[in-house]
Amino acid sequence: MADIDSALAFIFPGQGSQAVGMLRDLAALHSEVEHTFAEASRVLGFDLWDLVARGPEQDLNRTENTQPALLAASVAIWRIWSRCSEIRPAWMAGHSLGEYSALVCAGALNFEDAVLLVRERGRLMQQAVPEGTGAMAAILGLDDARVGELCAAVTRPEAMVSPANFNAPGQVVVAGHAAAVRRLVDAAKAEGARRSVLLAVSVPSHCLLMEPAAARLESILSAVTIRSPDTPVLHNVDVLPHQSAPEIREALTAQMYRPVRWSETIKAMTAAGATQFIECGPGKVLAGLQRRIAPESAARAINEQESLNNALESVQ
Repeated sequence: MADIDSALAFIFPGQGSQAVGMLRDLAALHSEVEHTFAEASRVLGFDLWDLVARGPEQDLNRTENTQPALLAASVAIWRIWSRCSEIRPAWMAGHSLGEYSALVCAGALNFEDAVLLVRERGRLMQQAVPEGTGAMAAILGLDDARVGELCAAVTRPEAMVSPANFNAPGQVVVAGHAAAVRRLVDAAKAEGARRSVLLAVSVPSHCLLMEPAAARLESILSAVTIRSPDTPVLHNVDVLPHQSAPEIREALTAQMYRPVRWSETIKAMTAAGATQFIECGPGKVLAGLQRRIAPESAARAINEQESLNNALESVQ
């Protein structure tokens, strides 16, 4: 029988954590990787593991491929953990796309449904804004509120920009029309930002330009079965756990065009008693952010066998 650790939280990464060859080490030792990617491949109609293992990188980085690949990777790692340990987290949360991984691992979404959902989510995001129209930028070294003020100052009726990800203290990602984002980058530099740089992405996520995509996603979500999660999942848009299917659908829809409040999410879990965070997915982006948000807590990322062993030992 599973034992819930009130000090443990699992966090699930979003886009940017993918890499050709990810999970190769775990795949050689744990059948869950092969089985999980085989499930996803049957749903998608192509060999997802072959794309992850061999690339090409350009195809893996296409949004509609990246999202199911990361979902499958996180779910595979969770399945390995679930077999190897009886310990379960008291909290879960995912960054952007990672929210779907969290909901699958919390028992709220069927994996197969989630694969199709995130595949379509990626397509809708790409279709919502013609390539070259939107942009995103990372702003480091300015107060969150000041970044919001600068966004308002450079926004014009024909070109908007707004905060998209509150990732950590002094680290905000903005999104919007390319012209407005460029103005914001220049304004942030003039304001004394430590770094203000355009990101190599084609989709301006988590801003009002994604509202048309959100409307289409909402209709797709209405046909998907959603259950009450076994583990509370804090949602990006309001930093609250939701139990009912309508509330979860609403949160997932709003997530498309509203900012990811990641710093608040980590702080909410630490306030609730979480002192140990495990990033369940490829890479270690969230573990790095968590150390900046809540340095008094421990952060680990599971992405290969040694890190899995270390995480398992840490909760014994």
